This record gives sequence, C-alpha cells and structure tokens, in this order.
Amino acid sequence: MLAAGLAALAAAVAPCAAGAAEAQWITTWAATPAPRWAEELPAPFGAPETLGDQTLRQIARISVGGDQLRAVFSNEYGTRPMTIGKASVALSTGGSAVDPATLKPLTFGGSPSAVIPPGARLYSDPVDLATKPLSSVAVSLYLPKKTGVTSVHWDGAQTGYISGPGDETMAADFKADSTTKSRLFLSQIQTNAKPDSTAIVFFGDSITDGACSTPDSNGRWPDHIAERLQKEGHPDVAVVNEAYSGDRVLTNGMGTNALSRFDMSVLGHPRVSTVVMMMGINDIGWPGKDAITPGDPEPSADDVIAGYKQIIDRAHEHGLRFVAVTLTPFVDTFKGLPTSGYYTPEKEQIREAVNAWIRSNKTADGLIDFDKIVEDPNNPKRINPAYDCGDHLHPNDAGYKAMAQAVDLNTLVPAK
Repeated sequence: MLAAGLAALAAAVAPCAAGAAEAQWITTWAATPAPRWAEELPAPFGAPETLGDQTLRQIARISVGGDQLRAVFSNEYGTRPMTIGKASVALSTGGSAVDPATLKPLTFGGSPSAVIPPGARLYSDPVDLATKPLSSVAVSLYLPKKTGVTSVHWDGAQTGYISGPGDETMAADFKADSTTKSRLFLSQIQTNAKPDSTAIVFFGDSITDGACSTPDSNGRWPDHIAERLQKEGHPDVAVVNEAYSGDRVLTNGMGTNALSRFDMSVLGHPRVSTVVMMMGINDIGWPGKDAITPGDPEPSADDVIAGYKQIIDRAHEHGLRFVAVTLTPFVDTFKGLPTSGYYTPEKEQIREAVNAWIRSNKTADGLIDFDKIVEDPNNPKRINPAYDCGDHLHPNDAGYKAMAQAVDLNTLVPAK
C-alpha cells in the first residue's frame, strides 16, 4: 500500500512539474485542514480523536461541474502514516444516502488503497462522474487501522456520517453510529476544467467559514456567491472557500496563520485568478485580558496592515488579483462570557484603523465593504440586530445572504 500511495503522489505531482495538470483541473470545493488544539484554547475541538475500522461519509456542495472528479485527502498535520483502505464518490441524495447509479470507487495510482505519509496530501485517480454546478457530492473513506484524526476543518457546518465497524464505501446508505460537523481528512474536490474556467479563493476566518449559519444549508456567504455566479453569467468560475474559523493573519491558534498557509490555501489550487481576503478581527480580539489568548502580544493596526501588505505582494507576484474586505462590527462580542475581553473600545479603534487602510489603499485590486453592509444603521459600530446570530460578531443566515447579495460580481470577475 505504501508503494501505491507514493505512486499516486507521484502521478499527481509529476504532471504539475511538467506544466500540464494545472491546465486540466480546477478546485470546485475545498475545506482548509489544520491541526487539533487541546487545553490551550477555551473552545472544545469537537471532532473525534481517532477512527478505526470505520467508514466516514462526507457531503460537499461543489461550485462548478464537469465530467470527471478527483478527491484530495490531507495528512498534512499528521505525524504518522495514514492508511486509506477504500474510498468512493457519488452524488448525494440526502443524509448519508447516495444515488447508487453514481457510486464509483476511487483509486490511488491504480490501487484501491494507499498510505499518505505524514505532512502530505494525496490525490485520487480521476473517476468518470458527470456533475452539474452546485451538485452535492458524497465522498466516503474507509480507515482500516486506528487513525489519529489530525488534519481537520473543525467548523464544517455540514454533517459527516461515521459508520460502525467495516467498509461501507460502496453502500448506497448506512446507519451512522455517530456524526460530526467537522471535515476530516477531505480537503478538496477537483473537476476537469473547461478551457476558460477560473477559480476565486475566499481566504478568511469564521465569518467566511460560515460560523453560526444553519448546518447542512450551504449558507456561507461564498456559497451564495457560487449561486450568483451560476445565475448571473459566470458558470465556469469556481468558488474555493479556504476560510478557517478562528484564523488570524499573524498568529497560530485555531488553524495556521494566514502568512504561513497562503501557499497551501491559495497558491496550492490550479487556475486561481483572484483571492478575496477578510481576516484580522481575531488578531485584534483574541489577545488581552479576559480574551481568548491573554498571553499573546496585542498587535497594532500597523501590524495587521503589514500582514495584509505581505499577502497582497505575494498574490501579485503570482499574477493574482487581490480583493480586500473590511472587518465587520464587533462591539460587545461574547458579552457576559469569560471571553468578553475579545471586544474593548481600544480594540475597536484598531479595527477602524485597519478598515480605513483597506478602504484607502491603492495596492488591492478591489474592495468589498462588508462593514457598511452589516452595520446597524442606528449605531454603525454594532452589527445590525437583524443580521446578528447572537454573539455580536457573526452574521446569521440572513446576514450572510445580504453580504453576498451586496457584492458587485465585477469586483470578483472583471468584465473582459
């Protein structure tokens, strides 16, 4: 199996080195992997610590369609080899059920099983499966050995189904022994790209990750953007959501800092034309007394802006457009909780300074002013109560939809 895993890795990497594979594939869905955290953070991680002799079935709504698919599995934060016993892909029919006529086994270098080395990702072989844009795809993974769950997108807002003992990858449905709202090991779905197709990477934190949205509803604001692109004349523009709840520009914590993961999360995708970045509120809110990480140094506005400048430069160096997004209101975030120090009047001044720079800088290629979209018209420093999920930081379903509806698609896909 190790040989099969390495063969699959080589098959995925070699064409890229030759400059061929990037013209063939496009990422139609993604979920950023990151390592587990433990007692150092107040929030529980929420995903199982280990799986073994179990099948995991995960549902993902893709953005653009095609005739072939391949799945990408991550052991990028694992410290031991990860064994895949079997895997499959199919069109979802709801819950853990799939359309049996579309159920296809996945292979890796021609083998049904593979081993992913620590720190690596693994591409499956292509499989013939015709998909329409915005289709829901089920990817099933059988883990025959006890496996540490180490590469996880913890805030998935989508139910994953975990079987009892045995390989259920080719089952049309199975009774789940447990479920998870996290994404485990599955980091990308790619489809064969049409000649003029491009991808937009949405690079952010929990507000782009859809925290507080209704699970299983595809209610994140980039999900609504994907729908608009399909309806409004851009059927071959893929939406790649590389947000991670809790992420920061400068510092690790929940996920790896933006400066560190830019290569993996943005440059690691083929055919990217634009990166849209909304991040920095956690850099401001996490440190300080009665906040999430009181021992962390508190950054200045200039520190956060310097991080943005670095990422803009790196995007432009690789020929990508950069769209900057203002930070939304956060007065009284987590009020009444032990982490109520996330917001202070002094931190609000930092947010306003960062937003002033985002609005006025001439290095970005576009601006989305979500601060103005979700602010309370009667008190602009606060989130509109109609859009507040209750923590005074994250939008609710109506807020995410309003954000997406306010975006000028020409900012994302300039007219030719």
